[in-house]
Amino acid sequence: MQTPEPAARPTRTQAERKPRPERATPAAGSWGVRLAWVSGLVLTISAFTDWYVGTLPNGLTFAVTGWHTGTLGKLVFFVGLATLILEASRAAGILLPAAVPDRLLLIALGSLAVIFVLVRLISVPDTYFVSTSRGIGLYIALLGALGLLGAGMLRTAEDLP
Repeated sequence: MQTPEPAARPTRTQAERKPRPERATPAAGSWGVRLAWVSGLVLTISAFTDWYVGTLPNGLTFAVTGWHTGTLGKLVFFVGLATLILEASRAAGILLPAAVPDRLLLIALGSLAVIFVLVRLISVPDTYFVSTSRGIGLYIALLGALGLLGAGMLRTAEDLP
């Protein structure tokens, strides 16, 4: 009894293989790129706006900037600065390794910024007076952090086929 020969797999030649596309950078005018630039700038500047405002017993009004609220205010500044550096380097043609896509890095930076700002939004530091309330800068920082998260998601959606 003869054994059948094993079926040979059809092999592809080099001409049949489709070339892999180069790592595509998002277009400079796309919404994800614009939103990343704006959100990074808003986060960086918002660290120097008033996050808490209050009135002293003698009637004077005071404001505490995000930079002076402790480590979280400084971290929000550095997340915004890292976003601006990432976008500037990408615009200059310096790309991250393929294992670390920039859209994933934007989502991670945006998530960190949202967490940092929400912690400051929920818990007012005890070092300030009882009559302290949240200032407009804290809400601007929250919008910038949510915008950065949205920019990462938009860039992900733009890269889908």
